[in-house]
Amino acid sequence: MIAATTAPSRSRRRVRLGVRIGLAALAVSAFSAFGTPAHARGPDGIADVAEKVIDAVVNISTSQTVAAKGGGGSNTMPQLPPGSPFEEFFDDFFKNRRGPGGGSKGGDNNPPRKTNSLGSGFIIDASGVVVTNNHVIADADEIHVILNDGTKIKAELVGVDKKTDLAVLKIKPPKPLVAVKFGDSDKLRLGDWVVAIGNPFSLGGTVTAGIVSAKNRDISSGPYDSYIQTDASINRGNSGGPLFNLDGDVIGVNTLIISPSGGSIGIGFAVPSKTVVGVVDQLRQFGELRRGWLGVRIQSVTDEIAESLNIKPARGALVAGVDDKGPAKPAGIEPGDVVVKFDGKDVKDPKDLSRVVADTAVGKEVDVVIIRKGQEETKKVTLGRLQDPEKVQAAVKTDEPAPEKPVTQKALGLDLAALNKDLRTRYKIKDSVKGVVVTNVDANSDAAEKRLSAGDVIVEVAQEAVSSGADIQKRVDQLKKDGKKSVLLLVSNGEGELRFVALSVQ
Repeated sequence: MIAATTAPSRSRRRVRLGVRIGLAALAVSAFSAFGTPAHARGPDGIADVAEKVIDAVVNISTSQTVAAKGGGGSNTMPQLPPGSPFEEFFDDFFKNRRGPGGGSKGGDNNPPRKTNSLGSGFIIDASGVVVTNNHVIADADEIHVILNDGTKIKAELVGVDKKTDLAVLKIKPPKPLVAVKFGDSDKLRLGDWVVAIGNPFSLGGTVTAGIVSAKNRDISSGPYDSYIQTDASINRGNSGGPLFNLDGDVIGVNTLIISPSGGSIGIGFAVPSKTVVGVVDQLRQFGELRRGWLGVRIQSVTDEIAESLNIKPARGALVAGVDDKGPAKPAGIEPGDVVVKFDGKDVKDPKDLSRVVADTAVGKEVDVVIIRKGQEETKKVTLGRLQDPEKVQAAVKTDEPAPEKPVTQKALGLDLAALNKDLRTRYKIKDSVKGVVVTNVDANSDAAEKRLSAGDVIVEVAQEAVSSGADIQKRVDQLKKDGKKSVLLLVSNGEGELRFVALSVQ
């Protein structure tokens, strides 16, 4: 009985086990059929891209003469990128080595020494035009381009743009070079595969791959931030190197990483090719950048400001000030206008306007669509050229008699007073600034939260000029009757720089 029942039981188990194995094999087969393992390895085209473009990627070697420290001279440790495999070796070697005379003398008598650094770049013209980052070659006394075959060629600096951290070099090659072309970074999609090639930690040409993690990333590193974020491994030394799509076109220049250790944690940033192409063309043509200039100061349109200006939804760039000598003034653009379209391109926020203006040719006449008092208007503006800002001259202090106590009025959590000579002196307010001065701010008020402070001058309330605290109170009372939730103030500092602030009237 036992033997009779045991055998069939084993047989059934074998059958069931066979079924399980068969199902498992079927599952593996189906798993492979859907291509997940291949996806985990990445697309097959990466090797083809690397083989096609590797000779166009170069190393950038720079040297700079600096004052020697300590023992200096021949016993000074060479400068190596953090994390270099040779860093520990040289560190131990130079710490344990004693130079001539025991290494205890020399001090300030040590001669200046040269330091070296390495970065990446790529060839965009077979005649010898190379693109890299400005910070790779900044302050260098000598720049050399090292080709993939090891050939080292002295480079001439064509031009740099610090605001986008780009630089163009020129070399005279002994033979024809392999060059790469730019692709369209606007066509990138999140999740697209990209390939980075560069010189991480001075190791030489290195290929890494990943995907586009984000587009139009603003990390507050400059006025025209619009980075491609990628998880392709980018490390120190990759700066200036190209980011390729799977067609072998350059769609970005690897520039920044976020890392607590200096190594890749999967968050790298590249300047998009759309930006690079414009900058490189101007550097090659002029040796400098000639950016468009509108001549306005702008700020964000918050929900409160949008409600005050009858703009739905909140969008655009709010004009807080207009330069008297800028192109916007003769075109009729005024403080309080909200720019929503520039040269046919939508403006969602101030960064959008800054970028599109900078990328527009100097002298071009463009249509600027604004919203003024709830209505759209189109202004024609001929762009000027953006100049480097001049330093603001410090105000000269003068001895003044003791000021008399001003007559103040309270409104919106503010103590307000009409401007007079004493108040201008106390708060260093220029004579050209007109309005009502704030002498105190209630710490628990909306005004304090919006960072209004004593010395600020309220120029307009709800886009109407004011000259006394009574004017302000009258306007606020009217807005309350009209059912408004907030009031829009045009506020100036002592230098005359304007900004808009929306305060609650409830």
